Amino acid sequence: MKLNIALLAGDGIGPEVIDQAVKVSNAIAKKFNHEINWTPALTGAAAIDAVGEPYPDDTHEVCASADAVLFGAIGHPRFDNDPSAKVRPEQGLLKMRQKLGLFANVRPTFTFPSLIDKSPLKRERIEGTDLIILRELTGGVYFGERGRKDEGETAFDTMTYQRFEIQRLAKKGFEMAMKRSKKLCCVDKANVLESSRLWRETVQAMEKDYPEVEVSYEFVDAVAMRLVQWPKAYDVMITANLFGDILTDEASVISGSMGLMPSSSVGSKVSLYEPIHGSYPQAAGKDIANPLATVLSAAMLFEDLDLSDEAQAIRDVVNKSLAEGIVTEDVAEDGKAYKTSEVGDWLAANI
Repeated sequence: MKLNIALLAGDGIGPEVIDQAVKVSNAIAKKFNHEINWTPALTGAAAIDAVGEPYPDDTHEVCASADAVLFGAIGHPRFDNDPSAKVRPEQGLLKMRQKLGLFANVRPTFTFPSLIDKSPLKRERIEGTDLIILRELTGGVYFGERGRKDEGETAFDTMTYQRFEIQRLAKKGFEMAMKRSKKLCCVDKANVLESSRLWRETVQAMEKDYPEVEVSYEFVDAVAMRLVQWPKAYDVMITANLFGDILTDEASVISGSMGLMPSSSVGSKVSLYEPIHGSYPQAAGKDIANPLATVLSAAMLFEDLDLSDEAQAIRDVVNKSLAEGIVTEDVAEDGKAYKTSEVGDWLAANI
């Protein structure tokens, strides 16, 4: 198979971890007789520095014409520390999601047997955790009306949802639940927010189309508590943009390191695959960042292109690297840490 993949390295450690995912993907292509055409493009702070905007039209054309997008990370501290900045790297990510129609962020959370004791949570609470959070990406408070009034002394951000935005995310959640344990949890704040009441009534109306799926409804604050107490109680969860942003980061620590969890952002035409961690600018250029989340994101990419054996080969070699201690400093024991590039080389060689 010939694959055309857009390659958006982004900022900070993005280029370093992307390089390792490319090594691994190329090894997979050689092993399974595929051809990958990588097309690099700019985004984030790197794009602002080059052309003045975080998601240029040229980058969008590359992404829109690709079979998939592999993405590194976005963000730079010089923008974080400047509240008056008119153009920010993160605006590129929001624009990308809108223009590519990436409406659902798929965030799996699972544990690795060899790293179970690296988690800040007790082994007996997390062992066997395998859940997926579907976060709505193109609506909600991040895209609602916002502004200042009272001469700048009052600020407002509006959480707005349309029924179709909820329906398309919930449909994906129901379909995913049917392939797994047939359990779906809708996370909202319907006791307070009108937008959450629309979420709840919309999902309730869809239950009849998926009679085999057991649906539960929980308030987001309760889920935030239960997620660290009984994560194994959850399977597929659907939620709004802001709630999902918070809960997915909370869930990420269950595995023991944010450097281990992959994700995808799916749309009707093209999907994007990225690690859940940020740009980690403090580590940029030091060859110490954990590349496994990006490598596992590449596995999700292959899986979604119906290349399941290829995806499993990546997951198997990642588990082997963890079991044998071929890891970066964030999860290394006894000071036996490997460089980012060394982990990538080892993974590719073992494939």
